[in-house]
Amino acid sequence: MGGVPDDGARRRSVWPGSRHGDVTMTLQYRGMLIHVTHIDPAWLPHKDREEPFDLGVALDLLPVMVSCGMNTLIVDVEDGVEYKSHPEMKRHYSVPIGQLQILADGARGLGMDVVPKLNFSKSGRNLHDMWMKPHWDHVSWLKDIDEYYRVAGDVIAELVDVMQPAKFFHIGMDEDHYRSLDQYVDTIETLRAKVLELGLRAVVWNDSCHYMKTKIAQVHADKCRAAEEHISKDIVHILWDYGRVHPEIVKRVHDRGFEVWAAPGQTPEFVRQWREALEQNGGNGMIMTHWIKCCERNREDLTRLLETAGPGYRA
Repeated sequence: MGGVPDDGARRRSVWPGSRHGDVTMTLQYRGMLIHVTHIDPAWLPHKDREEPFDLGVALDLLPVMVSCGMNTLIVDVEDGVEYKSHPEMKRHYSVPIGQLQILADGARGLGMDVVPKLNFSKSGRNLHDMWMKPHWDHVSWLKDIDEYYRVAGDVIAELVDVMQPAKFFHIGMDEDHYRSLDQYVDTIETLRAKVLELGLRAVVWNDSCHYMKTKIAQVHADKCRAAEEHISKDIVHILWDYGRVHPEIVKRVHDRGFEVWAAPGQTPEFVRQWREALEQNGGNGMIMTHWIKCCERNREDLTRLLETAGPGYRA
C-alpha cells in the first residue's frame, strides 16, 4: 500500500466553507444516531437472539427529534437489512431494505437530513466490520481485500440508492486496532472515494479524545490523531467522549481544515458543555448516541433520552 505521503504529495481538495472564520456560532447539524443493528463486544453475546429493527418505533421517534430541534438522522445499518446486491449477508434479524426508504422519506418529510452509516473499522476486539461476513476474516484480513472493497462499494451504493442521502455517508472507522497508520489512511481514502463518486462526503469517528485515556484506546486514538495530517479535508470528523469535554481538540481538528461534529453522550450537562466547546471553536454539528437497538423494548429508553438531553440540541 506504500508509505503515507507527506502533505505536499497528498494534497486533497478542501470542502467549500470548511473554515468559517474563528468561530462557528450556530451548529448547522443537530441530530441522533439510531441503530438498525450494531456490532461490538456488548452486542455480540446477544446477536443469536437479536430481534429485528422496528420501523414503527423509528418513525415515532422522528417527530420527537424534530421537537428537540434536530435536523439530522444517522442510521446505523450494517447487516440489519437484506441487501439485494448481497443476499448472502442476510441474518435472522435482517429486515427488507425497503424499510429504510420509508424511514428516510419520513425523516425528509419532517425536514431532516438522512445519513446512512456502516462501519469498516478493523479490530479483533471490537469486530465492528464483522457484519460483512462471509466477506470478512478475523485474522487474515488482507487476504481478500479487493473483494472486501468491492462488497463495500456495492452496499454503499445500494444504501444510497434506497435512502437518497443529500450530503453525507458515515463510514465508521472508530476503534481500529489492526491497521497500521498507512493502512488506516488508505482505507479511509478508498472508502471516501466510493462515497464521493456518489456525490456525498464521508463522515468518520475521530477517537483522539481518548488519547492516553486507557491502554486499549491508545492505539486507535493515536492513529486517529496522526491520520488527520494525511486524509482529505472534505471528510467530516465526529469527536466522541461521554465523560469529558475537549474544546482544544475541536479547535485542533477545525484548524486543520476539517468540519467537526461531536457526540456528547447522554447527560444534559455534557450536551451543554460540548455544544459550548463546538460553538466557540468552529464545530458544526452534534449527534446524540445511545448504543441500543431501535426496537419496541427500547422505545421508552430512546424517548426518555430525547426528552432529557434533547432540549440541548435546539437551535
